[in-house]
Amino acid sequence: MRGRLALVVAAVLVTLLVLMLLSARAAVAAGGRYVLVGGTAAEQAQVRRALDASAFDWSLVPAQVTIHIVRGLPLSYSTPGDSWLDAGLLDGGRFSWGVVQMEYGQQVQYAIEDAQVRAQLTSALGARQWCYDDPALPAGANACERFAAMLAWAYWPSNDNSMKPAGAGDWSASIDPGDFRVLVARLLGAPDPIDASRSLARPAPRAHG
Repeated sequence: MRGRLALVVAAVLVTLLVLMLLSARAAVAAGGRYVLVGGTAAEQAQVRRALDASAFDWSLVPAQVTIHIVRGLPLSYSTPGDSWLDAGLLDGGRFSWGVVQMEYGQQVQYAIEDAQVRAQLTSALGARQWCYDDPALPAGANACERFAAMLAWAYWPSNDNSMKPAGAGDWSASIDPGDFRVLVARLLGAPDPIDASRSLARPAPRAHG
């Protein structure tokens, strides 16, 4: 009797382990590879929710990203492989999600090494250079900044998104969101699940005969 019970318990444990591994693998595929350093459990949860809210496939960033949560930062920012987020901003909940997505969007642009791809994006976004080649130019002249802002808005086009453009001069208004997703799909191979879902939701045309 004890032997049979032990076998049942072992089978349940193995099943739970397999399910955990499959869940972890799915989370990595959808949300990219990143580690969180610092912050409270609630603040770290906001980062995960922000990235999950986006339709962008963050796993296109090949390297693991370390996301640092620090209280008192005057401005969130990123360097290759690292992003720094202000804890106070994350305490604001959904309002912070656009910034989180934009900073991970910086990691996407850091991974773009093809000069021709950079040139096409610079032109399409109406920028004057890719990324601070001439530091004397204003921040808005850099395609990398416009790219990250557009990525945050185009893949989470919600009224709750703080990256929603307020005017034509905003970085996230550099190009139509749908056109941006088409461009990113063509240049980076990123799927466009937003337009795909809209296509599936459209009724099939009626046959005439």
